[in-house]
Amino acid sequence: MEQLKPSPPNSTPLTPLTFLERAANIYGDGVSVVYDDVTFTWSETHLRCLRLASSLVSWGVHRGDVVSVLAPNVPAMYELHFAVPMAGAVLNTINIRLDARIVSVLLRHGESKVLFVDSQFRGLAIEALSQFPPNSPRPALVLIADREFPAEKSGGGEFVETYEGMIEQGDPNFKWIRPVSEYDPIVLNYTSGTTSAPKGVVHCHRGIFIISLDSLLEWSVPKNPVYLWTLPMFHANGWSFPWGMAAVGGTNICSRKVDAANIYSAIRNHNVTHLCGAPVVLNLLTNSGDGKPLPRPVQILTSGAPPPSAILLRTESLGFVVSHGYGLTETAGIVVSCSWKEKWNKLPATERARIKARQGLRTIGMAEMDVVDPETGAAVKRDGSTLGEVVLRGGCVMLGYLKDPEGTAKSMRPDGWFYTGDVAVMHPDGYLEIKDRSKDVIISGGENLSSLEVESVLYTHPAVNEAAVVAKPDEFWGETPCAFISLKPHIKEKPKEKEIIEFCRAKLPHYMVPKTVVFTKELPKTSTGKILKFVLRKMAKSMGSGNSTFSRL
Repeated sequence: MEQLKPSPPNSTPLTPLTFLERAANIYGDGVSVVYDDVTFTWSETHLRCLRLASSLVSWGVHRGDVVSVLAPNVPAMYELHFAVPMAGAVLNTINIRLDARIVSVLLRHGESKVLFVDSQFRGLAIEALSQFPPNSPRPALVLIADREFPAEKSGGGEFVETYEGMIEQGDPNFKWIRPVSEYDPIVLNYTSGTTSAPKGVVHCHRGIFIISLDSLLEWSVPKNPVYLWTLPMFHANGWSFPWGMAAVGGTNICSRKVDAANIYSAIRNHNVTHLCGAPVVLNLLTNSGDGKPLPRPVQILTSGAPPPSAILLRTESLGFVVSHGYGLTETAGIVVSCSWKEKWNKLPATERARIKARQGLRTIGMAEMDVVDPETGAAVKRDGSTLGEVVLRGGCVMLGYLKDPEGTAKSMRPDGWFYTGDVAVMHPDGYLEIKDRSKDVIISGGENLSSLEVESVLYTHPAVNEAAVVAKPDEFWGETPCAFISLKPHIKEKPKEKEIIEFCRAKLPHYMVPKTVVFTKELPKTSTGKILKFVLRKMAKSMGSGNSTFSRL
């Protein structure tokens, strides 16, 4: 058999762009995208993407060039996930909640050739470009117009073209540019920067193909789902579901606003079957006054931060069917999933929620997963208590960090593993449970304690809306837990610091009990709901190294 080698018929590069072509053939008359009163079919979406890709090529965009977009979950954002790589270019979706300085840094770092800008964020884009050094190459600006933000209000003089204008001028018979290799880059995503400066994560066509299909299979997504876009498409490309929805002919319900009222309204009006979101979205749904039990079950996939079991319990009580997984920008989506076992359905609700809070097992598309000692690389004991670093290997792990060989080498080690920087334990049944980011582990009096365990207890307090625990310098213990808390609205009797501490003391070992409590109206978060713990650590450090309880309202 040695003479049988790879050949052109069996070596066509894998790419998720073929999902759109197939969707146009199979689901051509089916609804692809809905946005307010705008509706497209899969045939129309396919044609619009071809035209847009054609226009980009006519503008001189070449294979490997970076094309950026600054937009919320609107139809253009969805279409660009196909149109940009169909032109041979690399898609770069930028977080709309970043400030102009950071946006400017990212555009220059990625050497973006074109920047598509939703009219709501025209000011942000113009300010970002104004911070480019003199004579520095700038991306061409294209305006994505929206009726809610008309052109006369958003301006347009700095823009060379409109989004719809590019589509009108494009060739409907354009032959899209296929990757030469399935390892050709398809997207450039910048990490959220919750622990450090953002890094440019580069993924290839093969990796996105694998994670897209893997996510559909793991979540058991059927054909023709109705998917509500609550997860920003600019965050890790919406966990790769833009491509996945094309693979199964789903209907994409787009919305530029994400709040509980809009979510419940969309579920009722469009018969939504699936949605994704960080635990902050679950918390939003459970604390809403509109949070009535659903008329029919809705599947919700959560990731981005370990969800407290108390929030899982409340979410499922409303009729949502929660699936929980774990992934990173560097894996393009969910690669560890709390695969559910039938026998667990017989357990009490609180126990089911506790189990579902674990991250779980590797998905089918991920080759291997483990928890290891970061110094020796040896696997830790599977006892549910020994801490180690999560490591992964598989086809959807990134190619590396753009222009950062040192950072790439640090995470992509010679031993064949991608080191995530996340701290976890492995349970005897092989299920992973994240305990912290490595920077969030608190060392108090020589004891390592998990901030997530303390947060899970805080979330069970009836008055607590959000909670985050970080290390605060302490002259005697080195570090002590400092809890930042926001309270639920309409709470009649607000708890005092002493009550919160006593509540934790009744449920935790004394060394894990917060020594400092800070009440705040809202915790600082990224656009996807991750709490910015490095901001809280700075605040805790600024309080000094004493151990007295502190309150701020």
